[in-house]
Amino acid sequence: MTDISRRTFLTTTAAGAGLTILPRRVLGRGFQAPSDTVSVATVGFGGMGGSNTRRLMTQNIVAICDVDDALADAQLKRMRDDAATVPASPQQPPQQTVISKPQLAANARRPRVDNAEALRRFTSEQIPRLKRYRDYREMLDKQKDIDAIVVATPDHMHAVIALAAMDLNKHVYVQKPLCWSVEEARALAKKAKENPRLVTQMGNQGHSSDGSRTGYEYIRGGAIGDVREVHVWTNRPLGFWPQGIPRPTPLGTGTGGSRPLRYPAGRVTPLIADALYRDAASIPSTLSWDLFLGVAPDVDYHPIYHPHHWRGWVDWGQGALGDMGAHLIDHPFTALNLGLPAVIETLSTPFNGVSYPHATTTYYQFPARGDMPPVKLTWYDGGLTPPRPEELGEEPLNGEGGIIYVGSKGKMMQLTYGHEPRLLPKSLHDEIGEPKPLLPRIAYGHDEHEMNWVEAIQGKAQISCPFEYAAQLTEVMLLGIVSLRAGQKTPGDSKIHYDGASMRVSNAIKGPRGTVTDPNEFLRREYRPPWKLT
Repeated sequence: MTDISRRTFLTTTAAGAGLTILPRRVLGRGFQAPSDTVSVATVGFGGMGGSNTRRLMTQNIVAICDVDDALADAQLKRMRDDAATVPASPQQPPQQTVISKPQLAANARRPRVDNAEALRRFTSEQIPRLKRYRDYREMLDKQKDIDAIVVATPDHMHAVIALAAMDLNKHVYVQKPLCWSVEEARALAKKAKENPRLVTQMGNQGHSSDGSRTGYEYIRGGAIGDVREVHVWTNRPLGFWPQGIPRPTPLGTGTGGSRPLRYPAGRVTPLIADALYRDAASIPSTLSWDLFLGVAPDVDYHPIYHPHHWRGWVDWGQGALGDMGAHLIDHPFTALNLGLPAVIETLSTPFNGVSYPHATTTYYQFPARGDMPPVKLTWYDGGLTPPRPEELGEEPLNGEGGIIYVGSKGKMMQLTYGHEPRLLPKSLHDEIGEPKPLLPRIAYGHDEHEMNWVEAIQGKAQISCPFEYAAQLTEVMLLGIVSLRAGQKTPGDSKIHYDGASMRVSNAIKGPRGTVTDPNEFLRREYRPPWKLT
């Protein structure tokens, strides 16, 4: 989908990937014989990994891994409950205003799958024989029938798990963001390049959407002329997870014995207060906190960190930019072939260095690429938004988020995940009509991105978002975090000048009273023993 060099179709062999594809025998609507399926294990099953697994239920799910038994148990219970109550119905394309002709043709080519029947088969046939693990290292050591692995843990463990799986010739699907640090992104891209038979995919599902590809075709077709300015915004983290809060006192050390230190009333949201005030004198017996920490530094357990809330803490997550940048920056990054930025600057509400701030604005400057002019891309989160295009009249900007491209001939907007691209003014959209098809489409259902990965493993499809693309996109996002953290350490400035070829920030940040910060320290991290990056 980009000018980045990438493989097109993959032929998977037993020697190259440990997978033999026999002639297909259809057992029912959209189902395959066991010999024609991929054996998949999911790491991080209790969270997003459970959703990914649901989209892969036509395959052979052989193992699940999660550091929290309670979360994994709850995920399995939801699946069993849904299997008992959801009526049978073939998967349907998602509702959207416009579906392109190439997308309609792609949808017609893929047999529809009865999702409810797939779930029933999974719960009745596969759950009873599923192998369960807490430690992915034990799973990789003991479970020899795994062809492919889904990695859906917190961000800080993505790279080390994916690299270990790839060392064993496993195909990998890694949730976004691809990893926690720029150094990890480079390591994953390198490993994928060295192992071209392995099929890799990052879990930013909008990359496989019709809207994403139609937007690309508008931009590449010259519908709005030369693009020099892009604005991208999201409403995260507001209402999704807590940010901008101090690290809590370890459990058992606050006033009152086993209760943590309380913050003054009215200073935190009810969600945060609920976690902070909860009675929890010890780590739950169902959770391995050491395995959760993994490569990250030692931090005392507290229920405000896990589950889910980890995303707002620097030790484990990448905040709103890491969470939603892969869904939003993805589209201009592809359509404009942006590559790596030369200058990055992040401004924010107060940042304490441990919990990401309530809101940030990041300014990226991308140099010219061939005959494409330089681009200034601005990222907004936490409720901050760009100026509303005058062509919208009284229509408000989408509250969830979106993208605005400013071109020499007009503008284009897309929603989160690249959906619903439209040209501005409306007269331009009506005049251009549907753009000339330039990219293949992936058949719709609830599972298009995950099943694109499976079909690429089977040699039936072109992979959508391989690591060599996803790693660069992730690096762009992480450079915004580098600027934020460097600016927090040396208040008053956060602008960094980046040499992508050498993976190095060329300037130090000078602050008050002679303080100096080298932003390069934030491009990587020291792993907690015994973990190693490679």
